[in-house]
Amino acid sequence: MGEYSRGDVLLASVALDARSPPKARPVVVTGAGEPGWIRVCPVSSKAPSDAPCLPLALDDFASGGLDLFSESYVMTSRVLTIRNSEVIGRRGRLTPEALAGIAGNVPSALPAGERPVRKKPGRHCR
Repeated sequence: MGEYSRGDVLLASVALDARSPPKARPVVVTGAGEPGWIRVCPVSSKAPSDAPCLPLALDDFASGGLDLFSESYVMTSRVLTIRNSEVIGRRGRLTPEALAGIAGNVPSALPAGERPVRKKPGRHCR
């Protein structure tokens, strides 16, 4: 569908875990994978109680945005690799400050299918 770069906020069909079916949800691009693939962190309206995440607000967008009535949460512990073809559309772009906060909590490179290993305890949203 196009080229995407770190900090883009997209709408894509993703599953949060093996038990859930894929669902259209916002994702933040954290890096590029093989050609035609990108690494993303999903965004949820509910903070996970068992995993690190970062709040995401309208002020975190340099352009575009999400239909947020309250904070959403970037699930930094769930790094997914998806095909560009799974992207439904572009929703916006994060500010450099918001992207730096996310990048500081997400590994820059992961082999496909591997979950991140945290070097220090992550911040839980709750």
